[in-house]
Amino acid sequence: MDLESIMLSKQREDNIRYLSMFGHFGFECLPHQLVNRSIEKGFSFNILCVGETGIGKSTLIDTLFNTNLKDNISSHFYSNVELKIHTYELQESNVQLKLTVVKTVGYGDQINKESSYQPIVDYIDAQFEAYLQEELKIKRSFADYHDSRIHVCLYFISPTGHSLKSLDLLTMKNIGSKVNIIPLIAKADTISKNDLQKFKCKIMSELVSNDIQIYQFPTDDETTAEVNSSMNGHFPFAVVGSMDEVKVGKRIVRGRQYPWGILQVENENHCDFVKLRDMLLCTNMEDLKEQTHSQHYEWYRCCKLQKIGFTDVGPDNQPVSFQEIYEGKRQKFYDQCHRIEEELKQKFIQRIKEKEMTFQEAEKELQDKFEHLKKVQQEETIKLEEEKRQLEEEIRNFYKMKVSFETLQAQGCSNIKKDKDRKK
Repeated sequence: MDLESIMLSKQREDNIRYLSMFGHFGFECLPHQLVNRSIEKGFSFNILCVGETGIGKSTLIDTLFNTNLKDNISSHFYSNVELKIHTYELQESNVQLKLTVVKTVGYGDQINKESSYQPIVDYIDAQFEAYLQEELKIKRSFADYHDSRIHVCLYFISPTGHSLKSLDLLTMKNIGSKVNIIPLIAKADTISKNDLQKFKCKIMSELVSNDIQIYQFPTDDETTAEVNSSMNGHFPFAVVGSMDEVKVGKRIVRGRQYPWGILQVENENHCDFVKLRDMLLCTNMEDLKEQTHSQHYEWYRCCKLQKIGFTDVGPDNQPVSFQEIYEGKRQKFYDQCHRIEEELKQKFIQRIKEKEMTFQEAEKELQDKFEHLKKVQQEETIKLEEEKRQLEEEIRNFYKMKVSFETLQAQGCSNIKKDKDRKK
């Protein structure tokens, strides 16, 4: 089938007219415009490194970007798991990259490791929430907004050679649906090649049996499908990091000098560092960012909006707009507020009535007490008046008796005087 037949068939299916151009119009330059604008704006990439203290997280990041990012050495004596966040401005040729590296501190150092993954989950969710809040603003400013959502999680596995630790399984299980996980076997030069291959198979078997999601390199692009499909079979990558330069023959390479020989970091026969760097930075960086936005963030956004009551369809399974849902939620909220207001008013009125009854009973009790005291006072007053009257009566009788006595005394004295006069 020729191209014209295919276009006619497609036209019938989609009801779209396909026209042949007879000249140069210029919109074929749109990709170049996008490239130029992207280069001018610059790029950003956010990496989360999860692993035990001293496992080589900082060294690997330095090796990946071939620069010394100058990070302080972490201690093993942290009571809780913490996250250290550093942002760097890097430039390669005329391409600028804003790199944010988030590393765990104190991971796996606690006696009780059950909640060691929680700070990681909280941080990932916090970045999703910050982006969602920016999206929901009336006046958004994405041009100046620093997107801090994690694009890839490099999970560093200790080179035990046996199996994954329970902490590894628990952490990857909880963050697998929130971030693109690329598992790495750190310090892979401590394991022989045979043991390393067995260890890889054991790790992938445990990840599958525990239903843990890890990032898969995309195979839908013809230009990268073959190499990505091949790289998906190399998980987890066995990596070694080093910024030291050693001499191999006449060449100076990055590697590690051992008594038994030299391990070259960029030699694919020695470790998977080059595979990781090529897949992470050269081939699939944009896909990692796209997966973060279209899959992990969209899942968080969907769950968040559903949690607060937003949905795409109504009770009758008919599509509803965001505005309709908002109006319905607002009306429901107003009705709820009105109902609560009425309930509070009724409670307030009831309490006022109860208080009034209490005050009335107290007032009646005080009034009865006042009347009783008043009656007692009146009785006491009457009693005192009676006692006063009796006392005044006794005083009058006393004065009468006194006058009578004085009269009799005066008469007696007069009679005695008369008798004396007569005797003389």
